[in-house]
Amino acid sequence: MSEEADRRDLESPSVRGVYGISVAAELSGFGVAALRLYEDYGLITPGRTAGGTRRYSDYDLARLKRIAELIDAGVNLVGIGRVLDLETRTGDLERDNRRLEADNAQLRAEQGPGTTSAEPVHEPADDAAAEPETGRPGRRRRPAAGQRTRLRDGPSRQRATGDHH
Repeated sequence: MSEEADRRDLESPSVRGVYGISVAAELSGFGVAALRLYEDYGLITPGRTAGGTRRYSDYDLARLKRIAELIDAGVNLVGIGRVLDLETRTGDLERDNRRLEADNAQLRAEQGPGTTSAEPVHEPADDAAAEPETGRPGRRRRPAAGQRTRLRDGPSRQRATGDHH
């Protein structure tokens, strides 16, 4: 993003603090003391003027609305902080994923239909053990949990699953 676009974003009412605490309290439905408490818990971080006066943005008001929803759902303030953090991180990951998907689509388009995929082919690994009947290297099959496995020259035994009856 260019510096001009960054500056324009910071001047946007959605991220720039434009409301004083009393207006934010009225718009959000929370009291002034609650807004200060939420700031102490790190749930909101209003901007500050050079003199230290809190300035709330549209983003802050939207976050306060989400805080109200979580309080109504019975989540405490520490839990709200965790939920908000996870929602922010999830949003960041979703944006990264969309960007990567777009990059991949562009690379595929640039690669053209006549080229082959550069993805590696995954072949199953051979087990070093030989199959008893043929003596050839092969893969041993393990029984599923709870199934019996046959010993070579003996009785069958229960596979260890942590349950012993």
